[in-house]
Amino acid sequence: MNDRQFPSEDAVDAAILALAGRPDAPKSIAPEEAARALASDADWQSLLPLVRRAAVRLAQSGRLVIYRKGKPVDPSDFRGVYRLGLPPDG
Repeated sequence: MNDRQFPSEDAVDAAILALAGRPDAPKSIAPEEAARALASDADWQSLLPLVRRAAVRLAQSGRLVIYRKGKPVDPSDFRGVYRLGLPPDG
């Protein structure tokens, strides 16, 4: 990824929270949605590690819930396919 500029942590956090908080958003969103929203080109997959780190950070601060198979998981210990959503209290 030659000289590629990656979005800041704040930009990734904001993108995740904006997507999850849309009035028409489903209960949870896929991390790929956030990566695609942040990507200025077709290389959105390279942003997935940033999205995952941001999701963990947001979940640890109580601003996001990470779901696996429809159930909340420990943000410091999960693997596989996951989804992101706002806490039940908004």
